[in-house]
Amino acid sequence: MNSLDWAVLIGYFAVMVIIGVWSHKRVDNVSDFFTAGGRMPWWLSGISHHMSGYSAVMFTGYAGIAYTYGVTSFVTWSFPIALGIAIGSKLFAPRINRLRSRLHVASPLEYLKNRYDLKTQQALAWSGMLLKIVDVGAKWAAIATLLSVFTGVSLNQGILITGVVTGIYCTIGGLWADALTELGQFVIQLLAGIAMFIAVVVELGDHGGFLGAWDEPELQGHGEPLVGPYGTVFLLAFLFIKLFEYNGGMLNQAQRYMATPTPKEAERSARLSAVLWLVWPLVLFYPMWMSPLLVESQKGDGSDSYALMTEQLLPHGLLGLVIVGFFSHTMAMCSSDANAIAAVFTRDVAPVLSAKARMWGERSGLIAARVTTVVFLGLSMAVATQVNSPTFKDIITVVIKWVAGLMGPIAIPMMLGLLRPFRRSGPTAALTSWAAGLLAFWLVNYPIHWAVDGGVPLEYQVSIPLAVSLLLYVLIGYAKPEDTPERLAIIETVNTDGDSGSAAAAIPAQPGAEDVVGTAPVKDQ
Repeated sequence: MNSLDWAVLIGYFAVMVIIGVWSHKRVDNVSDFFTAGGRMPWWLSGISHHMSGYSAVMFTGYAGIAYTYGVTSFVTWSFPIALGIAIGSKLFAPRINRLRSRLHVASPLEYLKNRYDLKTQQALAWSGMLLKIVDVGAKWAAIATLLSVFTGVSLNQGILITGVVTGIYCTIGGLWADALTELGQFVIQLLAGIAMFIAVVVELGDHGGFLGAWDEPELQGHGEPLVGPYGTVFLLAFLFIKLFEYNGGMLNQAQRYMATPTPKEAERSARLSAVLWLVWPLVLFYPMWMSPLLVESQKGDGSDSYALMTEQLLPHGLLGLVIVGFFSHTMAMCSSDANAIAAVFTRDVAPVLSAKARMWGERSGLIAARVTTVVFLGLSMAVATQVNSPTFKDIITVVIKWVAGLMGPIAIPMMLGLLRPFRRSGPTAALTSWAAGLLAFWLVNYPIHWAVDGGVPLEYQVSIPLAVSLLLYVLIGYAKPEDTPERLAIIETVNTDGDSGSAAAAIPAQPGAEDVVGTAPVKDQ
C-alpha cells in the first residue's frame, strides 16, 4: 500500500463515522435504535440484509476453499443461502415483521417468553449472545488477517482499528446507521469486485482466456460442484442450516425484516437479498477460482490467495478500494450483530437480572443499548485474538463448525415457534431440543470425533446438532402438547394481518411474565 491506498482507506473510515453521526438524529428511542422504528424501505432493508450476511471471511476462509477446490465454494455456500432466503421470504419474513408491527417487540427473542416461557427465552438469549461473540470474533480476525497482509500491522492492531471504527458509527446511529453504511458499503464493494473481476480476466489472456483457463492443469477438478469434504450431505445440511440462520436464526437478519413498515415489504426485502446472494457472489468468486493460475498461496489452507492476487494485479488506488471492500463486508456484519445482541440483552436479559432495568424509560433504555453495543464489540474483539489458538483453530473452522453447528439448536425453537404446524411444541419441546442439540454438538465434535478413525466428517459435525434439535422439537410437541390458548393466540397474531392494536391487546401474557420482563411499547409505524 502507498499513500493513495491509505487515503482511500482512511477516507472510507471517515465516511462511515460521518454516516453514524448523521443517523444519530433519526434515533429517538429503543425502537429506532433496534428496528429503525419500522420505517426502513424494503430495498434498503434488502441490501442491508444481504450486506450483513457475509464478511471478510469470504476473502480469507472461502477464498481458501475456492483456491483448493474451485466452484464448490459457490455451490455449497452462497447458492444454499440464496435458496434459503428465497424460501424464507414467504415462510419467515412476514411473520418476523409482525413481531414488531403486531406484538410491539424490539428484539427477535422478545416474543418467546409468551410463546414458550421465561426459561426458554433466557436459554436462547444467553446461548445466542455467547455464540455471536465467537462468530463476530472470527470476523474481526479475518479482516485483521487481510490488513496484516497489506499493511504489515499485527493481528491485534488490525482488530483494534476495525473494531473501534465500527463501534463509533453503530453505537451512535443504531440500525439506521448500520443500514445506511451498508448501502454505501454495497456500492464500494460493487466497484471493488468489478475491478478485481476485470483485472483477473485481463490476466487470463496468457492462460486461455475467460473460458479456456478452466483447461489449465492447475484448475483440474475445480469445475466440480461437490468435492472434498463439501459433498451432497454437506450441501443439504448447509441449505437447511442457512434456511434458519439467514432468515433470523442469527438475529441480525431478523431485525431487517422487523425494520420494514409491513409484512409485504419484509417479503420483498428478502427476495431482493436472495437475488443478490445468487448473482453477486459469482462475480466475487471467479477471481478466487482462477487464483491457482496467478498466485501461489503461502498458507496451507490458501486463505491468503485473494490478498496476494489483489496486491499483484491492481494498481494503487484500486488496491485501496478493494481493501475497503474487505472492510465493508466485515464491518457490515459485525455492526449488525452488535445491534442485534444489544437488543437481546437490553430487552430480554437485563430486565431479568435487574429490577432497575424493568423501569428503563426511552432515554435510559437508549443509553443501555449503546453501552451494551460497546461491551459486545469489546468482548468479540477479545475473542478475535484467540481465533488461531488451539481452542478455536482457524477462521473457517470457527465459522463453519462452531457457528453452523451451534446455530441450529438455538434457531429451531425461535423460528419454528412462529409456524402453525408446530403449535403443539411448547417450553418442554423447546428447552429439550435446545439442550440436546448443544450436547450433540459437543459429542460429535469432541469425544466421538476423537474416537473415530479419521474423525467425524465435517458435514455430520454441522448437521447432527440441528437434526437432533429438530427431531426432538417435533416429537416432544406431539408426545406432550403444550398449545395453550395464550400460545395459540401468539401464533395466530404473527400469522395473520389485521388491526395491530386490538390484536396485541387480545394476547394474554404468560402468568407472571409481565412481572419479570419489561415490555415497553415499541412505536408502531
